[in-house]
Amino acid sequence: MVRAESGGRRRVSTEDGAVRLSEAELGGALGARATLVQFSTAFCQPCRATRRVLSEVAGMVDGVEHVEVDAEERLELVRRLEVRRTPTVLVLDADGRVVRRAAGQPRTVDVIAALGHAM
Repeated sequence: MVRAESGGRRRVSTEDGAVRLSEAELGGALGARATLVQFSTAFCQPCRATRRVLSEVAGMVDGVEHVEVDAEERLELVRRLEVRRTPTVLVLDADGRVVRRAAGQPRTVDVIAALGHAM
């Protein structure tokens, strides 16, 4: 399903309304089982800690990738996904559907729990 949004932008979503993202949009490979997408900015202190947490989890769980998106360089995507602060983390399933979303620095245990909804 494709829905038109204001300003002529198009938002690709699934029948249940979940947004689906592609490798081309993210600038990185999707994981075979799940993908952790992090929106960051250069001077964001919590973004550095989030990067460590997500990279560590991706390294522990087979089939999970971590993709970091520079929010300042990808403003169209930031607007489309309504990212209001950094870090913002999206958890995608194997098909690129957003199944969980959180703003702020996550705890490792919360990231692992969120992956359970994606796999």
